[in-house]
Amino acid sequence: MTYVVTVETCIPEGTPEMDPLQRAGAVALIEDGFDSVRAVEGPDGLEVDILDTIVAVHPGGALLKVVVDAPALEFAEDSVRVLVDELLERTELLADWEIERCEVELHQDLALASLEAADGPDAPPDDPVARKARHAEAPTDHATGTGPDAARRSATVRNRMLELADELRSLPPARFGVLDDEEGLAVPPESARLAAGALVHATDVLVDELFEDVQVLTQEDATVAECEGPLWHLERLPDRYALQYDAPFARRFLVTVIALTTRFTDGSFQRLGCVAEELALRLLLSQTTMILELHDLLDEDVSAALDVLTDHLYEDMDHEYLYDDGQDEHDEHGEHGEHDEHGERVAADAPLGVAPVPFDAWFTPFNRGRYIHPSAADEPDTAAR
Repeated sequence: MTYVVTVETCIPEGTPEMDPLQRAGAVALIEDGFDSVRAVEGPDGLEVDILDTIVAVHPGGALLKVVVDAPALEFAEDSVRVLVDELLERTELLADWEIERCEVELHQDLALASLEAADGPDAPPDDPVARKARHAEAPTDHATGTGPDAARRSATVRNRMLELADELRSLPPARFGVLDDEEGLAVPPESARLAAGALVHATDVLVDELFEDVQVLTQEDATVAECEGPLWHLERLPDRYALQYDAPFARRFLVTVIALTTRFTDGSFQRLGCVAEELALRLLLSQTTMILELHDLLDEDVSAALDVLTDHLYEDMDHEYLYDDGQDEHDEHGEHGEHDEHGERVAADAPLGVAPVPFDAWFTPFNRGRYIHPSAADEPDTAAR
């Protein structure tokens, strides 16, 4: 069974962040370490094959994706943790780095396959979600079998999300419905912070899972419509274009998500730049809601905060018509809809005046003032057309 194990590593606490040259060196050291290994011995002497690796180094550490062939999920996680730990230990310049997380982020199909691969008296629960929770939250004291209860875990997650809210520099509390005065319907400040922190947390999850989607499409050399492997998010894009969602598209979409969410956190965000960003935001908001629901943190106030944010970020909801297979791609306003005298897009007042933006214009900026990451932007000849 093939698993994608996500490993988060960090530099020692108190160490200055790495500059570009140091990050390039770290990438080389980690990749060289992986290249020297073809397989690793897992629990009970079973061999776990290393199929592929992805290394992404940032100023504070590295995000690793390790694709392995293992008999079950637990074998994959344990073997990769041992491998990365030894790799760091034997590399002098990385010896002080620490592993913060090492786990398989389960897709439903992979979870079911993992269940079928495990048996015996100690087999985990049949439900994939319960199985993942049991493995991820296994107590360190196996003799007592004790661990944190659900209320404590929920409180821990809540506190963590409240801390993460400060990272959303482009979207202050007012964007979530917090008012400076007492007039009107205001969202409680703590609910707004919880929604903001959940958005930051959902960003990490979305980016990780899109990396895996890119990996699956690349390995199969297929489009989303043809892909046999499990996908996290790309199959949730408009169905009508599923035959065009190939690996190059997936990489452009991933870059778009990273660029958009980076602008959210570095304070530079102004407006959505293109249709691809509108669709990326749709996935991000959906992921945020799902995470809050998972931890029983989505109450009416938090939901209201996300609704206010959605209304603020979207200038219109024309991209929703991409999901309507009955709509034609062309209307009386041309391929890209109406624009005013300044080149700004004008939202239609009714569905009859709206046509989905053509697929080849998804990464085209709405106007010259919008930001598109260079790695996702159209080629010059496409932009000219």
